[in-house]
Amino acid sequence: MRLAVFGIENDGLNRAVSVLLLCIVVIWLALVWWTYADARRRIEDPMLIGCATLASLIFPFIGTIVYMIVRPPEYLDDVRERALEIAAAQARLQELDPACPYCGFEIEKTFLRCPSCLRRLKEPCRTCGRPLDPRWKICPYCESEIGQVAPSAQQRRRPRRQPTTAGGRTAIDDPTIARAAPPPTGERRPPSRDS
Repeated sequence: MRLAVFGIENDGLNRAVSVLLLCIVVIWLALVWWTYADARRRIEDPMLIGCATLASLIFPFIGTIVYMIVRPPEYLDDVRERALEIAAAQARLQELDPACPYCGFEIEKTFLRCPSCLRRLKEPCRTCGRPLDPRWKICPYCESEIGQVAPSAQQRRRPRRQPTTAGGRTAIDDPTIARAAPPPTGERRPPSRDS
């Protein structure tokens, strides 16, 4: 004797009801799986993911409908992407309007020191004096290697030698040498009283 579903004796009708019940069970299990998969993409907390899946399993169809009503509107990937975009936009704003990392005072990119807290922001190039980023290996302005002093800068640092006379006296010691020396360019020597 065959099993009669809902007391139906007709074989064709009984088979149709059995197939319909099987479809309903398959749809219910698919909704449980969908709830679990969707909750994993939208919720970070594993406890909440488990609660949503369990509600969908215990309360067929109703648990899934309730989850669809209260689920977060965005995927976690979208939330992370938006956070990265906001961070990138803030970094671009910082570049346009930089501030001192120590006191927050508004500064310019070329400042070596903060005018408010007086802390050193960047190191100057030893050759051209422009501000250098600590990550650079060469100065992009004068192409000198960072950490080395250029020959022209070394020459500027050497003390100038004073012209000497045959007796070894310098222009500072001998006033006749000072008068005979040509004036620096751009300056006029006042006329002497003797002439």
